[in-house]
Amino acid sequence: MKVVERYIMRRATAMFLAALVWTLTIVWTTQVLAKIDLVTDSGQSALTFFEVAALIIPSIIPIVVPFALVVAVAQTLSAMNTDSELAVINAAGASRWTIARPILLLALAASVFSFAVDNGVDPYARQKNRQMIAASRADLVSLIIQEGTFRRIDDGLYLQIGERLPNNKLGGIFVADSREEGANLTYYAKTGSIVEKGDEKVLMMNDGVINRKSVTGDLSVIRFTSYAFDLSAFMSAANEITLLPKDRTTQYLLNPNPNDRMYQRQPGSYSAELNQRFTEWSYSLVFALIALAVAGDARSHREARIHPLITAIAIALFVRWLGFLAAGKADKVWYYAYMVYGVPIIASAVSIWFIASSRSMELPTAWADWMTNLASRVSEGWTALKLWLARRSTSGQGA
Repeated sequence: MKVVERYIMRRATAMFLAALVWTLTIVWTTQVLAKIDLVTDSGQSALTFFEVAALIIPSIIPIVVPFALVVAVAQTLSAMNTDSELAVINAAGASRWTIARPILLLALAASVFSFAVDNGVDPYARQKNRQMIAASRADLVSLIIQEGTFRRIDDGLYLQIGERLPNNKLGGIFVADSREEGANLTYYAKTGSIVEKGDEKVLMMNDGVINRKSVTGDLSVIRFTSYAFDLSAFMSAANEITLLPKDRTTQYLLNPNPNDRMYQRQPGSYSAELNQRFTEWSYSLVFALIALAVAGDARSHREARIHPLITAIAIALFVRWLGFLAAGKADKVWYYAYMVYGVPIIASAVSIWFIASSRSMELPTAWADWMTNLASRVSEGWTALKLWLARRSTSGQGA
């Protein structure tokens, strides 16, 4: 590899790693916030929450890596063009391959990384994630022994423990059960305990009442000395883990179990997931080609209508949207499966044509002018707003 190629590789790699870390952090944060109820609703520790949060990372890496790459390549080449480095390279007689080769090597490495994560790490991380969530929901004892807080045990089933007593006894038990259609049940008990019978767990309540209210408004009250509230149905449901096609390994998707109930109901979703895994890795190469087609040639500053980074991201977003559209419909409409493979192939072919013909891939002139004018109007409006606020502030101080 030539010195200039190593220089481009070093700059692009540094920019790629920086963009990957920031993009991954932002996307990961948005995904983690959706899991915060694991701590607030099920009473799990912060350690469990962070373990679940860490298992989310493999699922977003294949999506984030191509966008981090297009940002890195477009920004690196744009900065080199601004510093006239691309013009010097062209003047020295170097071909466009000198610029493209280190970029494509970086894209190939990113594609291999995405493929390994998507087909190796991510399925196991998803399975582990589901197991941990199921275990946290099934851990009923640690869930209900927290004093003075309402806990949702299941849909329509809520429980509160007033206090913990010696010898694993519970005091001030309140249960609200609206799972039965047409009736709401409310249980009050002074004391109780969790009793294990084999693999089943029963909430044994002592000295309490049951209020039953029907939809017609009729209310009945039943007093009891001892009452066993069966929680085995909830426990069995919580322990069941349903694995979706995204949670299965690639080996399983290639040869699914014919007795798999999910496969029997939705066989198309398994082939659709397999097609997506075999094509998702290629978007790193596609986006690198797009960035090269947009910003890979030297140009005068007067020729640039829109920053190449904006153009590259806009085109990459459109291509990725087409890929997501095809993948989302491939399990129901058979010909979308061809589109899953066709989108990256066609996008790559178009980008290679622009690169080989020494053309620059840009947005249409009308779009560029409209976006430029819009940016100017927004800038002028913001300046006018700041001046207006400054005058109001000055007049208010004078009064």
